[in-house]
Amino acid sequence: MQESAQQKKGVSPIKRLLFSATLAEKNASHKIAYISVMTAIVVVANMFFEFKFADTQFSLTIVVSALCGLIIGPLFGFAACFLGDLVGYLYHSAGFAYMPWIGIAMGMVALVTGFVVNGIKIKYKWGIYVKIAIVCVLTFLISTVGINTTAFWLLYAKGVPYFTYLASRLFIQGQIWNSLVNYALLFVIVPIIIRIKALNLHVE
Repeated sequence: MQESAQQKKGVSPIKRLLFSATLAEKNASHKIAYISVMTAIVVVANMFFEFKFADTQFSLTIVVSALCGLIIGPLFGFAACFLGDLVGYLYHSAGFAYMPWIGIAMGMVALVTGFVVNGIKIKYKWGIYVKIAIVCVLTFLISTVGINTTAFWLLYAKGVPYFTYLASRLFIQGQIWNSLVNYALLFVIVPIIIRIKALNLHVE
């Protein structure tokens, strides 16, 4: 297998931690533009792409967060998601208290996606689907269960056994269905995104 463009240019490990392989090759103005656009998309997703069906609230934040990690990289993807969630809340809080763990959970989706998709090398054509599957499992355990569910339980339902609350949140409040819809969309969208020549994404 040929070396990636990133390796050829000798991009440092620290830079790879901050940026995707694609963005690491860009100049400062391109980096700022990419990060600004993705942050704006996160803001829009938080403000307008939430739908309620019965007791289940659907949103596209998992998809958008994963795309942040894919396009701009792990740490700056995390920052874009956290900042986008905060700006979206400040602009349209609807009277609710700020919940910082939601921004952290979104950021972790970007962080995991950035590491897995840009960092793991799979030479086979179907490798991208393996990476997406890994992203789905890890982000579900880390963000949906580990961060969001635990934070809501500690603050609002501590008297309820944790696993009882987890089952209720996933199956009665419908978070499992929201996650499955987002993950299904990732399997469709990510392979399309990496084939868009204008984006010139380097995914191995």
